[in-house]
Amino acid sequence: MTWSEMQPLLEQACTETLIMVGWSTLIAVVLGLPMGVLLVLTDKGGLLQNTAVNKVIGQIVNIGRSMPFIILMVALMDFTRWITGTTIGSYAAIVPLAIGGIPFFARLVETAVREVDHGLVEAVQSMGGNTWTIVRKVLVPESLPSLIASTTTTIIALIGYSAMAGTVGGGGLGDLAVRYGFQRFETGLMWITVAILAVVISLIQFAGDYAARSVHRRGARSGPGPKLRLLKAKEPAAADVSKIA
Repeated sequence: MTWSEMQPLLEQACTETLIMVGWSTLIAVVLGLPMGVLLVLTDKGGLLQNTAVNKVIGQIVNIGRSMPFIILMVALMDFTRWITGTTIGSYAAIVPLAIGGIPFFARLVETAVREVDHGLVEAVQSMGGNTWTIVRKVLVPESLPSLIASTTTTIIALIGYSAMAGTVGGGGLGDLAVRYGFQRFETGLMWITVAILAVVISLIQFAGDYAARSVHRRGARSGPGPKLRLLKAKEPAAADVSKIA
């Protein structure tokens, strides 16, 4: 197979992989972030301590993470067909990819949020901050470098899942490698596919590491003071009103 024959196939496969990974990552982050934060908040000693809720969410995450992706795809075929109308193609593969990515990202979020200094949480509580304020002003901002690193890890994992999805008609680079590289013995095309995946993963890892370091350095320069001062600003005003009265 010549390069002129390979090029359109590679372009289509890269586009399909980008669609699958992009949409599934977005869904995994949007749903996995609150799930991971809830795991911390409802845990023993958490701000919303609730053992029953914590165990239910924890079991859902554990089951989702423990199931091999190829089995998950097969198990979700009826659900995928109900959502997309088909079980074949890149858009159909988004459903199992997203469902597999949500618990994966949620557990990473839990680990990242647990690393936040509890002293900052207590400081905001002492100033009258509620749970939403603590999550918005402390837990998420302070764990942002780790959350960026977690998102990077999730993207790379979903790229691997998407290649696996290609073996059962999901499209993308995995499907191209199997149909042409393996079944038609186009070894050159298969190695080009492997090289593209390696380059893409390396670039994503580099970009994620750079973003995490940049956020960490910016947070280290600013420190937690400005966030806490925003909450303190109301105290002098209340004192002034009492003096006037």
